[in-house]
Amino acid sequence: MHAIWHIANTQAAGPLERMTIRVLTADDHLVVRAGLASLIATEPGIEVVGDAGTGVEAVERYAALRPDVVLMDLRMPGMDGVAATQAIRRADPQARIVVLTMYDGDVDIHRALVAGAIGYLLKEVPAAELFQAIRNAAAGRRALPSAVASALSDFTPRVDLTAREVEVLRLVAKGLQNTQVARVIGRTTGTVKVHLQHIFRKLGTEDRTEAVTVALQRGYLHLDDHFDMDAEGDRRSADDHRRPR
Repeated sequence: MHAIWHIANTQAAGPLERMTIRVLTADDHLVVRAGLASLIATEPGIEVVGDAGTGVEAVERYAALRPDVVLMDLRMPGMDGVAATQAIRRADPQARIVVLTMYDGDVDIHRALVAGAIGYLLKEVPAAELFQAIRNAAAGRRALPSAVASALSDFTPRVDLTAREVEVLRLVAKGLQNTQVARVIGRTTGTVKVHLQHIFRKLGTEDRTEAVTVALQRGYLHLDDHFDMDAEGDRRSADDHRRPR
């Protein structure tokens, strides 16, 4: 049994440590939610009381269930994990939310903690560490494994990319040229070039390829962003390819 749980048998144990910790899971993949429920069911003193497949559902389910801890994925359709964390914390500043994700970039970690998450775990975390993190969060203690803390230490105050710059960089990562990017965002090619210059300066990079690589490493972009382009963007890109240049 984990050391933190031994105090549940002492006279000094507080009420939280003598009761079952109620957990809400939020992830857009059903198999992940089912796996977490099965895993947590094996651990005494912790139970899953509900799940959510989107950020909006997570906010609604939290309001209805008032769990002790939320395990929150970062990448969900519509409202993402950061926005859902902010919404839950606005409604209940005492909410304990632990991000559980595959993304280990310092920007991802920093944004989650700024949003109000009390912990940040990677999905390959061992079961024992997951259970410990849930108990730490329920008790109001930070849940940051050493690998996450180390990545966070790499984050230093700097000028952040704007939403428009991230959009431009995401389109560049998809392979679009400046003229195509300009058409998608409804701006001139000159404006796109200015955005790229700002991106290179902020990321400390020299070219488009290096900028995309650094953005992926730090969490500005993610590999699955490739599938996020809307239909209008796809249409415009296809039109560009068909037009003579």
